Amino acid sequence: MGLNFDLEGMIGSTLMAAAVLFLCIWLSRKVEMKPNKKQNLLEYLLDFTNGIVRDNVEDEDAQKHLSLYAFVLFLFIWCMNQLGMFLEVKIGDFMFVKSPTADPVATMAFAMMTLLLSFTFGVQKFGVGGYLKNYTAPVGFLLPINLIEEFTNFLTLALRLYGNIYAGEVLLTLLGDRLAHSGGIFTLVLVAPLAMVWQGFSVFIGSIQAYVFVTLSMVYIGKKVTTE
Repeated sequence: MGLNFDLEGMIGSTLMAAAVLFLCIWLSRKVEMKPNKKQNLLEYLLDFTNGIVRDNVEDEDAQKHLSLYAFVLFLFIWCMNQLGMFLEVKIGDFMFVKSPTADPVATMAFAMMTLLLSFTFGVQKFGVGGYLKNYTAPVGFLLPINLIEEFTNFLTLALRLYGNIYAGEVLLTLLGDRLAHSGGIFTLVLVAPLAMVWQGFSVFIGSIQAYVFVTLSMVYIGKKVTTE
């Protein structure tokens, strides 16, 4: 369907997976009853993502399984969102490293994971028959609407993240490569602070989008394990 698993996305995803792994190992070394600064940061991140899970998923069994998923998902997406803001490796016309979330394939993969998890927890909670019956609740004619909703949830979850990160990178590229060199030293001096401001704003947007993605993922899963 015109979507490809590009090399730059694979390289970026692998780098950020290694970064998240290293960060978690570094923060969790020498865990003590009296937390140090690194341990405090790790516990704050865990409390933050656990709070997202508790606020949106009522089922306690699902909460136990989702806590780690939400934590890793938030860190992984956050790191991938920031990668293209600070590091882009381009040789000739080929880009080797950029934000993986600026590619719809990556964001659709995350959305699909959330969707499959929501199906899994729903079936575990209600059984296959009970889960399928929920699509016709409270009245049977809502079945087509509920099925369409599954598809739209998948698309909106994936494309919201992709659109924000892609737009940020495109504008940063236009500022850095096109506008900055269009009028010599004058435009270079003029664009430099503007590019830095936009880069800081993009970091903020990347953080918000990681939070939104994890929150909506928990909302979708929470709906599957709750009878309205």
